[in-house]
Amino acid sequence: MPVVNITLLPGYGPNCESRLVQRVALATRSVIAAQAAGTTVFVQHAATYMRDGRVFSGGGPEVVDAAALVRLFLDTMQARDLSAAKALLAPGFTMQFPGSPKMTELEELMAFSRDRYQNVSKTYERFDESWGDGYTTVYCFGTLQGVWPDGSAFEGVRFIDRFEIEAGRIRRQDVWNDLAVVRPR
Repeated sequence: MPVVNITLLPGYGPNCESRLVQRVALATRSVIAAQAAGTTVFVQHAATYMRDGRVFSGGGPEVVDAAALVRLFLDTMQARDLSAAKALLAPGFTMQFPGSPKMTELEELMAFSRDRYQNVSKTYERFDESWGDGYTTVYCFGTLQGVWPDGSAFEGVRFIDRFEIEAGRIRRQDVWNDLAVVRPR
């Protein structure tokens, strides 16, 4: 039964601590074969510490909740609020959709999609995150529903979106879906 103790300096809110405890527990169980009920993670607080001859009394910045950022981006795109969606993108952003060239502007996506469907929305099954050194990868799973160009409806079309988040912004999006398989001929 693993027991993990985390020491934090002042300045982190309850949401940050909750995310940290949950993720450390998951990371622990990815290495040690322990049940969730047998994994304990504590947070204790230190007022001050010294490192490299310097005294510190506050923690550093929190990292953005990457899955929440992706959800916000997808919601703003569905609402066609391109200016709000663009504010979430990193410089050098790229995206690739099935059958598309690599794109760097949201307007390119709108033009690419124009002949594929009248509208589309997503039902989310889950968001999964993995962490690298300085970036987070978010996978979003679910189904698509919408209206084809001929006015007929579709639903239940599988999709997976993969996002890379760095410094609080989306730097890459890759999309896989079954629209081409179910599209009327």
